[in-house]
Amino acid sequence: MTLSWTEVPWMGFDTETTGVDPSADRIVTAALVLRMGGATPEGADHTHTWLADPGVPIPEAASAVHGISTEYAREHGRPIGDVIDEVAATLVAHWQRGFPVVAFNAPYDMTILDAELARHGLATLDERLAGAPMFVVDPLVLDRHFDRFRKGKKTLTTMAPAYGVEADDDAHTAEVDVAMTLDVLGAMAHKIEALAGLSPAQLHELQVRAHAEWAEDFEGYLRRQGRDAHISRAWPRS
Repeated sequence: MTLSWTEVPWMGFDTETTGVDPSADRIVTAALVLRMGGATPEGADHTHTWLADPGVPIPEAASAVHGISTEYAREHGRPIGDVIDEVAATLVAHWQRGFPVVAFNAPYDMTILDAELARHGLATLDERLAGAPMFVVDPLVLDRHFDRFRKGKKTLTTMAPAYGVEADDDAHTAEVDVAMTLDVLGAMAHKIEALAGLSPAQLHELQVRAHAEWAEDFEGYLRRQGRDAHISRAWPRS
């Protein structure tokens, strides 16, 4: 019997970075959390975290969010090239087994990882996969689609209580954010019958459409406020 995407191992992914521009900023920390059983966890999570020396100064505003200073990263972090190569290799191995990677605001984390790989002359995710599917599940995109009119911000810590998940006081630490993201997606899968019943291909196509629709709507809103905005419609391929 073929298992649903809600029943197979999930790998959560998150980064903390030097800023909010995924094409130009750098990765400071990364976390991967493997959760057996997907929406119904089996045993303890398997967590791996990386601290990198990004090779550039970490702005004070970014340090205030994740708590990593330039000095600390230089003293304790590993070379950024080694870190991103290991993270990419682990993600690709998970995808090659046919399992989903879970990330909150996935286009950001996937884009910054690919940009870092290219910057350091390493094979990108697409190049490593060589045509194999890149199955990504993003609770943020799904929440925007299935609970579009719920009031409040669509951040991880504000979304979590809407699905009965307690927001952790250590949010903005990569490994904590990953575990919370997996908890939220698991709660969504149990709560939203239409979501759990989708095949991986259907879920991918739904996210592609939902992200593009949100980007168009939000971009229009920003432009009506007088801001010259452009939000990418790109989504990690399947």
